[in-house]
Amino acid sequence: MADRSYPMTAAGKKKLEAELEDLKKVKRPEIINRIKIARGFGDLSENSEYTSAKDEQSVIESDISKHIEQIQYAKVIDADEVADDEISIGKKVTVQEDGEDPDEYTIVGASESDPDTGMISNDSPIAKALIGKHVGDVVTVETPVGSYDVTIKAVEVA
Repeated sequence: MADRSYPMTAAGKKKLEAELEDLKKVKRPEIINRIKIARGFGDLSENSEYTSAKDEQSVIESDISKHIEQIQYAKVIDADEVADDEISIGKKVTVQEDGEDPDEYTIVGASESDPDTGMISNDSPIAKALIGKHVGDVVTVETPVGSYDVTIKAVEVA
């Protein structure tokens, strides 16, 4: 059986819990109401509003199930319990490739990643290469298009 733990920060777990509440208490009732209204339009076989609402209901129920599983099997990582200069989930890290400007990333669980804001998943190639390493280490990052080396310049709790 696959490992069903979902590493994440405490903030990431809280966000998931809030999203689950919204899905259950706001989105689900809204879609149930839309289905009721669409049923009133008559023949369900030619009722695009009904079909659309049922499709959306399926997505919402899938999202609810996914959130419940992630919360149930959440493995909250406390970055304060890891050595100050060691990279883990919940840490902000500054790395630099030779001749390039430094890059900053915050390593988070996959469910809370947002690469546009610098929050990268612990499952990403760079995070996998960095986790467990320390300031000053030179790390090779393996990506599908090749590898490159970065030097770890700084690490702090996010």
